[in-house]
Amino acid sequence: MESAFFLIVLLVIGYIAKNQSLMVAVAVLLVLKYSGLGDKIFPLVQKKGINWGVTVITIAVLIPIATGEIGIKQLGSSLKSSYAWIALLSGIAVALIAQKGVILLAEDPHITAALVFGTILAIALFNGVAVGPLIGAGMAYLAMKMVELLTR
Repeated sequence: MESAFFLIVLLVIGYIAKNQSLMVAVAVLLVLKYSGLGDKIFPLVQKKGINWGVTVITIAVLIPIATGEIGIKQLGSSLKSSYAWIALLSGIAVALIAQKGVILLAEDPHITAALVFGTILAIALFNGVAVGPLIGAGMAYLAMKMVELLTR
C-alpha cells in the first residue's frame, strides 16, 4: 500500500508541475500494478526498460537521417563549426559518463533509490527529462572517485 501511496503522490506532483511524462508513467505503473500484470511486466521492464528507452531515443535522433533531412554533406559542413566540435565531444563525454553509471548501479544498487528520487524531483519540479539515472549514476561515480582521490 505504501508504494501505491507514493505513486499517487508522484501523480499529484506531476499534475501540479504539469509534467505529462511523469503522470503517464505513474498512471501506467498503477494500471499494471492493479491489473495483476505488474508481477510479470515489472521485472522485465526494470531489467530491459533503460535499453528500450535508449533505443527509442536513438531512433528519434536518427529520424532526420532516415528522412534525408541530414546527410553526409550536412555532417561534413557542420564539423566546420566550433559548436559542432563541442557537441561531438559532449556526446562522447556523456556516453563515457553513462558507462560509469552502469558500473556504479551494478556495483552499488542501493544508490539507485537516491538517483531515482533525484530524477523524479528534476522531472516534477524543474520539468526535467527522465534520461537522468544513467548520467546521474555516472556523475555520482565520477564524484565518488574524486572524493576518494582527495581523501587519500
